[in-house]
Amino acid sequence: MKNDLCALSATDLVRCYSRKQLSPVEVARAVLARIERFNPVLNAFCLVAEGQAMERAKQSEKRWAKGSPQGLLDGVPVSIKDLLLTRGWPTLRGSKTVDPKGPWNDDAPVVARLREHGAVLLGKTTTPEFGWKGVTDSPLTGITRNPWNPKMTPGGSSGGGAAAVASGMGPLTVGTDGGGSIRIPCAFTGLFGLKPSFGRVPAWPLSPMGTVAHVGPMARTVTDAALLMNVLSLPDARDWHALPHDGRDYRIGLDEGVRGLRIAYSADLGYAKVDSEIKKIVDTAVKTFTHLGAHVEARDPGFEDCGPLFSAHWFPGAAYVVRNTHPRKRALMDKGLLETARMGEKVTTAQYLDAIQKRGALGVLMNRFHQSWDLLVTPTLPLAAFEAGKEVANLLKEKRWTDWSPFSYPFNLTQQPAATIPCGLTRKGLPVGLHIVGARYADALVLRAARAFESAHPMPMPDLSRL
Repeated sequence: MKNDLCALSATDLVRCYSRKQLSPVEVARAVLARIERFNPVLNAFCLVAEGQAMERAKQSEKRWAKGSPQGLLDGVPVSIKDLLLTRGWPTLRGSKTVDPKGPWNDDAPVVARLREHGAVLLGKTTTPEFGWKGVTDSPLTGITRNPWNPKMTPGGSSGGGAAAVASGMGPLTVGTDGGGSIRIPCAFTGLFGLKPSFGRVPAWPLSPMGTVAHVGPMARTVTDAALLMNVLSLPDARDWHALPHDGRDYRIGLDEGVRGLRIAYSADLGYAKVDSEIKKIVDTAVKTFTHLGAHVEARDPGFEDCGPLFSAHWFPGAAYVVRNTHPRKRALMDKGLLETARMGEKVTTAQYLDAIQKRGALGVLMNRFHQSWDLLVTPTLPLAAFEAGKEVANLLKEKRWTDWSPFSYPFNLTQQPAATIPCGLTRKGLPVGLHIVGARYADALVLRAARAFESAHPMPMPDLSRL
């Protein structure tokens, strides 16, 4: 992707526009041509709005010609996950049960902010049905594939966006993360992804999965993710969970490094089973922080397996989704979602309230942990990408996607900022992710640490000539 308009970062694009070295129109044409070429292989987009994208690019070109850009992302191509409402476009959520006729009169907060800042909206990216699992396939849109190897899954549930950005179909995408849905696909496709502190990025409507669900940026560079965060984190009155807007520019201080930081490294959280090759790659990657001047020490955070606790929150959300679907339409739904919903129906009120109490205790534990440690670093995932179209890598060892994603969902429960950044490739040439977790509201510190790592290990991109 060298010397390719589709390989340029959003930061590079804005710089080139300001210097009149590039036009938003020629960039939009290049990205749309890339989509036309590779989307039939990867199935990253479920809706491509070519005409609207070109019109927005032409409007942007006129603004840049006058030296009066509309905002931070004027002329930058961006895609939207098909769980997020987008005015004028169907938001089908990977489901045959949603009526495409709409009406579709509303933008989600992040989409509204992107429009206000002049972004060129390309279309909607694929998701599993209602974002229920950690891979991306659905009854409506079929199987989405990994640009590093199309036989493999890109992960999920923001897998369409990950496949798009990793293959140059736009430098930025917006994902959601209710249990790892930004970090899982970014780890499988070699991208940077941030799950911000809960409430830092406004969301509306509230996810059926409740307060474990976050919205955040996915990009090929940390600086691009910080730029996108500046837009996504702007206030919106429709989210009553939202944090007060702090007005921060997440690019400021990004290159201050990690010297003097206290970083705890947990290879397995004390209980997770990690592939030996993944562990070796991550063990080596963590040494980078020591070389950069941080104090790094092996230390588990001290909580037990959070799988049952997360399931007690997530599975009732699935039950809620199914319960609100007309009975005649349920036969059209993903069988795995229906199975998960049945498990969620079995969670009693007493069990759910108990899970809320245990979640609070977990949050307190991590608050105290971060009194001693600035950051916690782990593998993002215990395995590399596996065969596309499957929910789990090995049915003999795993039943649900939550069985192979033990590092991600604990920090949805605690609402902490957590990011993944690529840290190496397996022998089969598949990306491995390094997971960086900060104390609640320390989003800027997580970005700073990721940028320090990226400066020592630039992110590789897949060889698209093999597709």
